[in-house]
Amino acid sequence: MPLSSRSRSAALGVLSAGTLMIILDGTIVTVALPSIQHDLGFSQSALAWVVNAYLIAFGGLLLLSGRLGDLLGRRRILVAGLTAFTAASLACGLADSAGLLIAARFVQGAAGAMVSAVSLGMVITLYPDARGRGRAMGVYSFVQSAGGVAGLLAGGVLTQIADWHWIFIVNLPIGAAAALLSLRLLPDDRPGAAAAASATARLRGVDAPGALLVTAALMLGVYTIVGTTDRGWSSASTAGLGVLSLVLLAAFLIRQARAAEPLMPLRIFRSRQVTGANIVQALVVAGGFGFQFTVTLYLQKVQGYDPLEIGLAIAPTGVVIGVMSLVLSARLGARFGERAVLLPSLVLFALGFLLLTRLPAGHASYAVDVLPATLVFGIAFGLAMPALMTLGMADATPADSGLISGVFNTAQQIGGALGLAVLAALSTARTDRLADAGHPLRSALTSGYHLAFLVAAGLLAAAAAAAAVLLRASDRHGVLAAASRPDAGSPAAGDSPVGGAQDARPAAVSSSPGSRQAPERTDRTARA
Repeated sequence: MPLSSRSRSAALGVLSAGTLMIILDGTIVTVALPSIQHDLGFSQSALAWVVNAYLIAFGGLLLLSGRLGDLLGRRRILVAGLTAFTAASLACGLADSAGLLIAARFVQGAAGAMVSAVSLGMVITLYPDARGRGRAMGVYSFVQSAGGVAGLLAGGVLTQIADWHWIFIVNLPIGAAAALLSLRLLPDDRPGAAAAASATARLRGVDAPGALLVTAALMLGVYTIVGTTDRGWSSASTAGLGVLSLVLLAAFLIRQARAAEPLMPLRIFRSRQVTGANIVQALVVAGGFGFQFTVTLYLQKVQGYDPLEIGLAIAPTGVVIGVMSLVLSARLGARFGERAVLLPSLVLFALGFLLLTRLPAGHASYAVDVLPATLVFGIAFGLAMPALMTLGMADATPADSGLISGVFNTAQQIGGALGLAVLAALSTARTDRLADAGHPLRSALTSGYHLAFLVAAGLLAAAAAAAAVLLRASDRHGVLAAASRPDAGSPAAGDSPVGGAQDARPAAVSSSPGSRQAPERTDRTARA
């Protein structure tokens, strides 16, 4: 039976809680790094692996996790990921050596990939109507964006009033409750008896070489990117590892074009909407990471803020994101369309970075120099991300929403890692050059941060241009593209790939457990 409105809201709450835990963990560690280094005896270079081990596993396993969710059931993958993440958090909290903490963080990243890869797809299938989906995307986007800001604040509070172990232990009740409630509140989307045999057979024949190639390519790619802060972009090791990662990725794509049961059917990229949204997403996150990371460094190293003060300084961004994404985004999207909301939001995002280029090397007034930019970022991010998620998932079918969700999250991770590495490298290079020339350290640091803000503004401007060219206006009626076959294989003759235009009749997809009923066929002749 279809879920009631109350049941869908409860299911969305569970998905949001699990996602919040994953997002919080990505930033809560940042402010605790000095304490972790002191207690466990990390060297300066080894300390980066507390973050990098998580990023590498997370970015490398998103695609595989999303596809397994489509084949085995997204709820099953979600619960497994929440359980593994909770167990790994306990191991992190009890870690008494550097090696144990890094290993546990790797497991956390792998488990986080399982949760993130299927969560967005489950939100899409819970809300097939445009108005409900817009509100759900607002909630999900708020959790994703504001969770990062809340992580900085929570990390500062826990580190100062307790110790760093608690930034991991706090995940235990959240993870356990989310896993149990997922089993109770989320619909069981495992294949039914007839489809289960097909899914099991397909899983046995799943593209294992493709899974190995893409996981190795993405992990190696993220490893190469995050390692540029130590090795530099022009080093032989960076070039060699980067080329090897690209070779593995190319081999994966060739494999997908030829495999009978591909891990990632390339037909999804026939959709201009899917391809365009992922390009825009990568650019937005590449620039957006510069706000949280670089502003945090500016407040700490130039203005002398402590971890708690940094969290409080950035907190208004999270508050404004909440208002925009939870209250205004869905209404504006329903009134004007998501594309019309996204484009001016990205321009505003770029202007926010230009505001940051005014930050002084001397004493800064928070109300005059910092607060305006945090409010602009909150408005821009709170409006842009729900619209971009809705546009990016608009062509997802019930059978491949996990895969498209995984691709979307992979673009986010790769874009974020690449953007952060580029901005950090450029900022550090300018700072070092000015410091060597005799400039005061605070002046050199501020100039380096200004360069990072200018580059980030350029990335957001490029995202706005790409969105204007590549993304079409969304379907106001919110119709999910009809799956061409119940087994989510290649489209039948005469069927469009993902992204074909359809009429406005709602797809008749059963939401009962185990159902694999094909959606009602729509008129295939009326196409753009």
